[in-house]
Amino acid sequence: MTTSPTRRKRSRGGIETLPSGALRVMVYAGIDPVSGKRHYLREVIPAGPKAAAEAEKALRRLANQVDEKRNPRTSATLDQLLDRYLEALDVGISTKQMYTKYLEKHVCPFLGKVKAGAVDPEALDSLYAELRRCRIHCRTKGLIDHRTPREHVCDERCRPHVCSPLAPATVRHIHFVLNGAFEKAVRWRWVSFNPVALASPPAARKPDPQPPTAAEAVRILDEAWREPDWGALVWLTMTTGARRGEICALRWNQVDLDGGVLTYRRAIAQYGTELVEKATKTHQQRRVTLDAETVAVLTEHRDLATSRARSLGLGLAADAYVFSLAPDSSEPLVPGSMTQRYSRMVGRLGIDTHLHALRHYSATELIAAGVDIRTVAGRLGHSGGGTTTLRVYAAWLAEADQRAATGLSSRLPARPAPTTAAERAMVSEQRPSGSPGPRARCQRPRIG
Repeated sequence: MTTSPTRRKRSRGGIETLPSGALRVMVYAGIDPVSGKRHYLREVIPAGPKAAAEAEKALRRLANQVDEKRNPRTSATLDQLLDRYLEALDVGISTKQMYTKYLEKHVCPFLGKVKAGAVDPEALDSLYAELRRCRIHCRTKGLIDHRTPREHVCDERCRPHVCSPLAPATVRHIHFVLNGAFEKAVRWRWVSFNPVALASPPAARKPDPQPPTAAEAVRILDEAWREPDWGALVWLTMTTGARRGEICALRWNQVDLDGGVLTYRRAIAQYGTELVEKATKTHQQRRVTLDAETVAVLTEHRDLATSRARSLGLGLAADAYVFSLAPDSSEPLVPGSMTQRYSRMVGRLGIDTHLHALRHYSATELIAAGVDIRTVAGRLGHSGGGTTTLRVYAAWLAEADQRAATGLSSRLPARPAPTTAAERAMVSEQRPSGSPGPRARCQRPRIG
């Protein structure tokens, strides 16, 4: 059956002969939920002696897909799919902003205008290869990496561009977002299968926590204690292994100095210049027991904050922030500023580390002290019952296990001195090997 283009748009579809001699098969598949227009399944059969028969087969196949509701319901582009997916995604604000940034910068410029149903594993593998080539996707020679995006006079800090790939972890993040979007698309019947499941993202690198050494930790604390407030913050971060947002959101009504326990319930997130108090990363509160020295540090810190507020005629509210630049501790610290100050401090000391490494320091010291992995995971706020802790700190667990074996060997009794076979036979309660037992010697052979 051959139909004209005008008639085909109002019918269930049909077969049309193209100027090249090829046959185009079209089947009406309902209203597109994205565009609101009539949606058709299309397939082009190359010209040839069997083109008519192949077109009839394609027409029946596409019609069966529509009847059995196995067909894609839309011809939406990947841009439209990703927009719809992000609208329905139930994650934190910072996570959604990160996903949006990745997609807008690294996916949409390459595949955004392609129909979602036309994206295949080869296209995705080509995208991942591009991401591993250059993070800014340069296309021109003589590009300059300027020191600032603002108007300026170039100096030695503005250098010729050198391609730098995206980190494998970032490429894998993009892969996981695309996989989630296409899984939703399959459920919504926007596409017939998930091509991301067949793509090949870069392998995940093994975690390599690099906490400061004991000597470096001493130098860091000595430098931080030049200012008591900052020293108390670094001390608490080092001893509890808390995330920077959790430290910034900690309030005095969450600290029980008498019982030696504090509770991390919230975290401060920074969105541009706006600070938002939100749930912790695992959306769970956790209680952390404090040692006597940390209790003393926090007690002194509270006394100092109280006296400072009183000197200005202010009071320290029960829900005041533990660490704050405000005279009455009514405003939290900015997480980004906390990170920058720590980086400047360790830079002055010549130590190559960062703020998050204090979390690694707390974990590795606990493991080295023989604390069980579930307790370490609980103090750090790792979900999964310790799975994340095992994965990140596997090397440190192996080292702790080696120390445990050495400690056990030192407590074992002395190994007995070696003896000869004759000496063992003289003291053995069993008969020598090969000699007949008493019952064997007393028996006589039977006759007839």
